[in-house]
Amino acid sequence: MNDLTALLPTGIQIGYLIAASLFILGLKKLGSPATARNGNVLSASGMLLAVVVTLLDQQILNYQWILMGVAIGSVIGVIIAKTVAMTAMPQMVGFLNGLGGAASALVAMGEFWRLVHGEATVPLDATITVILGIFIGGATLTGSLVAVGKLQGVISGKPVTFPLQQPVNIALIIGFIVSSGFLIASPSSQIPLFVMIGTATVFGILFVLPIGGGDMPVVISLLNSLSGLAASAAGFVVMNNMLIIAGALVGASGLILTEIMCKGMNRSLVSVLFGAFGGGESGAPGASGSDAADKVVRSIGSEEAAMMLRYARSVVIVPGYGMAVAQAQQAIQELVVLLEQGGVDVRYAIHPVAGRMPGHMNVLLAEANVPYTQLYDMDEINPQFEQTDVALVVGANDVVNPGARHDAGSPIYGMPILEVDKAKNTIVIKRSLGTGFSGIQNELFFKDNTTMLFGSAKEMLGELVSEVKQL
Repeated sequence: MNDLTALLPTGIQIGYLIAASLFILGLKKLGSPATARNGNVLSASGMLLAVVVTLLDQQILNYQWILMGVAIGSVIGVIIAKTVAMTAMPQMVGFLNGLGGAASALVAMGEFWRLVHGEATVPLDATITVILGIFIGGATLTGSLVAVGKLQGVISGKPVTFPLQQPVNIALIIGFIVSSGFLIASPSSQIPLFVMIGTATVFGILFVLPIGGGDMPVVISLLNSLSGLAASAAGFVVMNNMLIIAGALVGASGLILTEIMCKGMNRSLVSVLFGAFGGGESGAPGASGSDAADKVVRSIGSEEAAMMLRYARSVVIVPGYGMAVAQAQQAIQELVVLLEQGGVDVRYAIHPVAGRMPGHMNVLLAEANVPYTQLYDMDEINPQFEQTDVALVVGANDVVNPGARHDAGSPIYGMPILEVDKAKNTIVIKRSLGTGFSGIQNELFFKDNTTMLFGSAKEMLGELVSEVKQL
């Protein structure tokens, strides 16, 4: 028995090593739609192993509370997974980021109080790690909640600014640093700790409020990275290797995702965080509603659109957030199957930031059993648009706006787009001529080779399916 007890710490670390390996393999497989499902299974298995191994640690004193927490969390997780729509996935990710930051901050504070009341002196490195955990975790919690509110429409998507905003932010950071100094000098004093918590949470709110709703997906990705760093800091506090590794992986992958999204919009992270973009208003040339009123829009009926699609040789479908909102992925794949049966070459064009997050469209289309081989990224499909007979845009807006190529006054100038305007014919399914996240009018709607099919994506696709069947 004593021999088994002596081997337990080694077994725990080996279990952590295996779990970390599963995390890394899972992340690797998440890089491809074809292997993403297996990647999720591997990552989830790694987390299960990490939890079980941690529960075997002799430092665990009360299994009843832990098992109760696992049971409650599992029930809540199942309910969320089954009820949250795919269109609300970025909000859910943001909310979970916030909870992760809060958990990390609470772990750091709890361990700090244990050290204060259990040891004569608190090690300096432990105090510094606690300080980092509180700042990152607290700011991640409130920043994520504000981001979720903007995406959900509870908070205005416009950049919210006020006079002396930057001086206030600087004052909060200085206040946090000063409070941290007092805490290091006197760890038993609780006042600096509470001041640090307050300044960190307020800073998180003020940090995200000035960022426009159009940039919230990037902010969510960044906060995801920060939640990982907070978890890693908590791991250093409690001396848990698994928490350190998992937090570092989340932090690194979140930064990579943030970089991908910024690249997809051809913007720097600095301009996203401090540019106040995506507020729904723009003074850019051609962006106002009055300009749109002076232009000609060609509308089309479902019968004529079905004829164009059915008798085309090649069709490229561009899904967007409008398709996700309408839950029209099943209808669009039904249309594709009919067209392919008629000999039409059909492909899907996926923009890196289509929807609300990278991979959003891929997941939606996978639900409709769309083959991975039909999904083309922007660099692959753009050279093919000039030879495409019909480009069918379903609910996409900013990612197909030609103004990004030439309008230097546009907020999306320079952003890589899907060049559907170069196709011989373009059909846009959309409820109205309303603007996208950027808040500017889409030049595509007024092109000579563009026709608008106004209505809900699901309803219009259903009509197209019916019409194609009759041809």
